[in-house]
Amino acid sequence: MLNKIIQYSLHNRLVVMIAAVALLIWGSITAHNMEVDVFPDLNAPTVVVMTEANGMAAEEVEQLVTFPIETAVNGATHVRRVRSSSTTGFSVVWVEFEWDTDIYLARQIVSEKLSTLGDVLPSNVGQPTLGPQSSILGEMMIFGLTADSTSLQDLRTIADWTIRPRLLSTGGVAQVAVLGGDIKEYQIQLDPERMRHYGVSMGEVMAVTQDMNLNANGGVLYEFGNEYIVRGVLSTDKVDQIAKAVVRSNGVSGAPILLEDIADVQVGAKLPKLGTASERGKHAVLLTVTKQPATSTLELTDKLETSLKDLQKNLPPDVKVSTDVFRQSRFIESSIGNVQKSLFEGGIFVVIVLFLFLANVRTTVISLVTLPLSLIASLLALHYMGFTINTMSLGGMAIAIGSLVDDAIVDVENVYKRLRENRMKPEAE
Repeated sequence: MLNKIIQYSLHNRLVVMIAAVALLIWGSITAHNMEVDVFPDLNAPTVVVMTEANGMAAEEVEQLVTFPIETAVNGATHVRRVRSSSTTGFSVVWVEFEWDTDIYLARQIVSEKLSTLGDVLPSNVGQPTLGPQSSILGEMMIFGLTADSTSLQDLRTIADWTIRPRLLSTGGVAQVAVLGGDIKEYQIQLDPERMRHYGVSMGEVMAVTQDMNLNANGGVLYEFGNEYIVRGVLSTDKVDQIAKAVVRSNGVSGAPILLEDIADVQVGAKLPKLGTASERGKHAVLLTVTKQPATSTLELTDKLETSLKDLQKNLPPDVKVSTDVFRQSRFIESSIGNVQKSLFEGGIFVVIVLFLFLANVRTTVISLVTLPLSLIASLLALHYMGFTINTMSLGGMAIAIGSLVDDAIVDVENVYKRLRENRMKPEAE
């Protein structure tokens, strides 16, 4: 079989050269469009179900929340394992599917199973929700926000309401988590002495403040052939306007008792403060970006940097966005650089060994051509087997280049030696 291949190649050199060029072009285009990641996905398709259970102890969460959810999803199609974790006020259930299960089908199956729970869960338990579609290796980038004069509270507000929505709108982003800074909060600090003076109870204050900052719908008014929409615009972010809210009227004088009469209304940081962050020894706000499966890390990194550059124009002048806190793309670029370096060094050694010892240009060129063609063939095999380019595959290629160089030198030298020996034989032989 091998002799026939060699014989066909020798008699059809032009076809072989065209096939090699086509393979090089085809493989280069395929490799350019392949997904590039740090590691291959080592997890089976997993759907995460999260449920809030306010006020429940861990034992109650396990019995009343986690167990019914586990029971509902256990018999689902293609489910191979169900794991759970119950803590105070929170339940997490991991539903693992068979390796060849499509992740979107898995999420649909879990959603249908959760809809069968009905009234099984207690009334104070929130609706079970599916976690973002990401893997354990999906944390691809961390940004840092620092400022000289802008407060940590304003930094956190910028991160929550300006930067995070913009990053979430980028295709391929699964989740953006914000850590650090002070969460802005409108605080109504009641004064017991003033409440006693005006005869106002806690229940009356709670009834007024619960829905006080919402707009009201007044219906539609028809007059003179026109239609007027009536709205009560009450929502505001001004502290002095919130303080003017009426609690009730004074029973003696009939004068209204305002919120500012019994409390101090102000903007402050949410307490207790959960989590803090720093960047280069300076207080900061960090944003962690998690990517979706089957998304190229390098392409998504470029998209995120472009979005941040656009956002930087609208941020306060002293706010600095650091994009080098953590980047998965560094590991990928380093691995690609190692392969390129190995290929370059291997080519140099092939040229030195073959040209100096054989003093033949054709043998040197033939050996050099085998290196990129072999790597291109490997990338095509990875692509059509459903694998990705990652640091593990690139590391294997970098090691394999050593064997390629060795084989190229030995095989070409042996062929060159045989051809020279054949030329020295008599024509009769």
